[in-house]
Amino acid sequence: MENTDRTLDAVGPRLKGLRQRRDITLNELADETGISVSTLSRLEAGLRRPTLEQLLPLARVHGVTLDELVDAPPTGDPRVNLRPIPTRDGRTILPLSRRSGGIQAYKFILPAGRDDAEPELRTHEGYDWAFVLYGKLRLVLGEHDLVLEPGEAAEFDTRTPHWFGATSSGPVEFLSLVGKQGERAHVRAAPRRSGTE
Repeated sequence: MENTDRTLDAVGPRLKGLRQRRDITLNELADETGISVSTLSRLEAGLRRPTLEQLLPLARVHGVTLDELVDAPPTGDPRVNLRPIPTRDGRTILPLSRRSGGIQAYKFILPAGRDDAEPELRTHEGYDWAFVLYGKLRLVLGEHDLVLEPGEAAEFDTRTPHWFGATSSGPVEFLSLVGKQGERAHVRAAPRRSGTE
């Protein structure tokens, strides 16, 4: 019980830090979550303990897992406890694979972006497959400026100048598989139907 109390007491400063990292006000966060400004203020100050109904939308809009939000203790199996890598611009990168060489898997969580943002295109060796889980992903790929929605995917040679970002509609979550140069996805098609039908 003592550990639970300590964990819940630490949520307030963590919530405040996540909001400040995204550079948004309590009013903006209230609009995104549906939680009142006064409740958010009390949660951040540690004057009120969060409920699951409050933690779920807060984790979603901040682009973090519930475990990260409450700093849950690690599980016994390190394969299911890969630590997220936060970045200065509010992105979170979660490595999903550990072995060196071969295809590397990542989950990206990007905060809401600006539709007029001027992307900084990058290139590197490799091949990328991106699959959108949630939200809208803006992908600038060479001369193409695309918006991918949940269930849509892109596959490209990373020597092509590219950039990923979220739109102003909200945060986006996507999976990225990065392989070595020249490695392509193997798509298995459904078996061909016979002409007797």
